[in-house]
Amino acid sequence: MNEYELKVYDEVETWKRRMMGRSGMLKRLSKKTQGKVNEWIPEKVHELMTNSIKAMVKATLFGSQITTSHNDLRGITLEEKDATVRKKITSFQKTAMVEGAGTGAGGLLLGFADFPLLLSIKMKFLFETAEIYGFHTKEYEERLFILHVFQLAFSSDEIRKQTLSEIENWEDRKQDLMEMDWRKFQQEYRDYLDLAKMFQLVPGIGAFVGAYANHNLLKTLGETAMNAYRLRILTKTPEL
Repeated sequence: MNEYELKVYDEVETWKRRMMGRSGMLKRLSKKTQGKVNEWIPEKVHELMTNSIKAMVKATLFGSQITTSHNDLRGITLEEKDATVRKKITSFQKTAMVEGAGTGAGGLLLGFADFPLLLSIKMKFLFETAEIYGFHTKEYEERLFILHVFQLAFSSDEIRKQTLSEIENWEDRKQDLMEMDWRKFQQEYRDYLDLAKMFQLVPGIGAFVGAYANHNLLKTLGETAMNAYRLRILTKTPEL
């Protein structure tokens, strides 16, 4: 491997160690509280939320698939791919900030519109990132991988560690992961967003909170996606 790939390998290893680490106290307390709240929610409500988010995500996946250009990027180096993705992250962060500020300033009604709009921005980013790294989203298993990257970015400690293991061993395990656990997917994502965006509906500060939260959420997703795809590309320890 060349010098840049060796540098990336070290960065990915550092990222993996961080992903395996423990979340901060605030996040752990929030997750514990949300777990109690989820226990009080009737099963029929859980089923309704799961089916709603499943339908929403599938619609977003379909929309992202047909609007993503499938450019032939063979022959460009990993360094060039990384540079392209970093530009994408910056661009999508700006889009997400505008969306968050707009829905945050609009009060309760527009605040509810933030969820599907932000979801579509995130999925569109993941589709474009996959294509840049040379993974074609027309294939079902690549769309499934995108969902696992999404879950890795927005989940609690236990689920994050489990998902990282699945991604790290994707080629060996993908046949056993051909159907998402939608209940887990929606609950982890919803719990994660509750902490990040709880103040977005508050009049007067909603626009600022929406823009700030969305900027950070796209930053988290961008870093996660970059390293997840780098991990697939750098499948073995580089040798000096």
